[in-house]
Amino acid sequence: MSQVHVTAKINGDTTEYLCEPDETLLDVLRNRLGLTGAKEGCGTGDCGACSVTLDGRLVCSCLVLGAEANGREVRTIEGMAHGETLHPLQRKFLEHAALQCGICTPGFLVAAKALLDKNPDPSETEIRYWLAGNLCRCTGYDKIVRAVQDAAAEMRKG
Repeated sequence: MSQVHVTAKINGDTTEYLCEPDETLLDVLRNRLGLTGAKEGCGTGDCGACSVTLDGRLVCSCLVLGAEANGREVRTIEGMAHGETLHPLQRKFLEHAALQCGICTPGFLVAAKALLDKNPDPSETEIRYWLAGNLCRCTGYDKIVRAVQDAAAEMRKG
């Protein structure tokens, strides 16, 4: 099977890569591009550990083919901070101890950012509903929800 040539914008940088036609975007990001923030939890789109945005839409990268990213924009956890400056969501996750083992954390952060990009003032119910596709086995969800609420409040202040 011949490889597919793909040109995509990944975290703001135009990137070219070759991938197998049946290779997932998660495998391309991790194995070809060295972007290991997205994790493979379940491989079936049930846990959200591999969450990225594709043209601004939250997706499970384990369910998207690498070839489908051609001509599109992909955002991963690696593109969230600005240099040494953490995104407010990243800081609030640390402040609220909203992480433990860290496997699910990149997916939660990418999903929470996608939510705040669409809705800068979500209710607790909206946050819980939005993050329902992301599973955490360690910390519990209350700390994560509080971190997202706190980050949203800080981001609204500017």
